[in-house]
Amino acid sequence: MTRSRHSYQPRLGHGLPHDPLNAIVGPRPIGWISSQSARGERNLAPYSFFNCFNYQPPIIGFSSQGWKDSVANIAETGEFVWNLATRELAVAMNESSASVPHGEDEFTLTGLTALPGTQVNVSMVAESPVNFECKLTQLIQLQGADGGKIDQWLVLGEAVAIHIDHALLEEGIYQTARANPILRAGGPSAYYAISDELRFDLIRPDARKI
Repeated sequence: MTRSRHSYQPRLGHGLPHDPLNAIVGPRPIGWISSQSARGERNLAPYSFFNCFNYQPPIIGFSSQGWKDSVANIAETGEFVWNLATRELAVAMNESSASVPHGEDEFTLTGLTALPGTQVNVSMVAESPVNFECKLTQLIQLQGADGGKIDQWLVLGEAVAIHIDHALLEEGIYQTARANPILRAGGPSAYYAISDELRFDLIRPDARKI
């Protein structure tokens, strides 16, 4: 099949009204990250470059454009928390992305409840139905194909404690859609939700032989 394609080299520009990268690689789970400085200043911010990278030990990560407060706090203390962003918490999550003066507490700004962590000295979002308490494993400055360093920082952490609202478990199985997670799409404002009506199942080829 022959397709008509728009092709471009990103370093030379995309030639479109809006960069399509974030819309193509999407929708993406949201890294709603809480952290705390060594001085005890709390921070809460969402990151759209986020995912899970390993089962055992469970390792998650997010990438920050620039050395923001989240990265600075985690580099300083080695700890952070990921909080599941849901449809019910979407407005608060978005409000926590505001550019505010250094040291201002986004928990207070958004009216969210700060719940102390059990394994890290970082507050969790009490209203979020799932929280991962994490210990920093790697902090990596990204670089381009030419080897040049870019102002983008990948934070990887091991989830040392995981908290799940019992309402999201059915016979011990986590119900993904029941949590109403929200996912980031392209453009300045687009998000998506998921539903069981859109679910489909596929069995991996190797599993069919078992």
